[in-house]
Amino acid sequence: MIKTSKTILALLIVIFAISCKKAEEASESAYESNNDIAVDTTNTISSSAAVEPKNSDRKFVRTADIKFKVKNVANSTYAIENTTNKFGGFVTYTNLQSTVSDKQETKISQDSTLEITKYTVENNITIRVPNIRLDTVIKTIAKQIDFLEYRIIKADDVSLQMLSNQMQQNRSSNQEKRLEKAIDTKGKKLNEVIAAEDNLNTKNEQNDNAKLENLSLKDQVNFSTLTLQIYQRETIKEEMVANPKTYRQGFGSKILDGIISGWYVIEGIIAVIAQLWSVILIGIGGYIIFKKYFHKGN
Repeated sequence: MIKTSKTILALLIVIFAISCKKAEEASESAYESNNDIAVDTTNTISSSAAVEPKNSDRKFVRTADIKFKVKNVANSTYAIENTTNKFGGFVTYTNLQSTVSDKQETKISQDSTLEITKYTVENNITIRVPNIRLDTVIKTIAKQIDFLEYRIIKADDVSLQMLSNQMQQNRSSNQEKRLEKAIDTKGKKLNEVIAAEDNLNTKNEQNDNAKLENLSLKDQVNFSTLTLQIYQRETIKEEMVANPKTYRQGFGSKILDGIISGWYVIEGIIAVIAQLWSVILIGIGGYIIFKKYFHKGN
């Protein structure tokens, strides 16, 4: 009997040890799986399109459009703005707002009402960061992501466009110089001078436009633009609000007000009579004359 009990006890110990080992392996597997998910979130948010190629003469205008859910919009907004400043960028637009989806009021007592508000906090942010820091900024912002809806990253090669603008600018400059020289040396007639001046102004305008477009492209190349749409789970706010007190006029005060109102009526009647004294006087006189002369005759 004792031998059988020892055998059963040994089997139980072996089974318990195997169960603990499997539980530990499952825990480690879950931990590794969670880590993989976190790593994947950070990696998938970025792209090779956000990385500046080394030893390349090409010029890229990079933009990123990302929408994701966060734990707290206000805290994530501060974190994103701090990240932007840290890597030499700047915020060009931010619109933090709450959208109320439902509002209910329940009267709890004579003095108080429970106000329940359901709302969603969101923010649309536009930031610009140095082109070489775009990938780093995106990966840093990825730490705020609770759920990613989408991310769009584009890299537009504008090398040929910038070269074309520069060539047009050079051509316009050469034409300007020739026109200026022609006006100074050969412009004899007024009409010819005016036409040449108009042509020169047109060339100047073309030159300025090409120069401004190139400056705009250089700015977009040097600083990438990120458009972020962040939001959080719907929030419910419960607030106890005090009801306004209802006041009732006292009985004595009502009687006093009635007496005063009645006196005001009497004053009004007397004032009307005073204004019509002449009419009343004529009426009385007419009545006396009627009684004296006409009534006796009948």
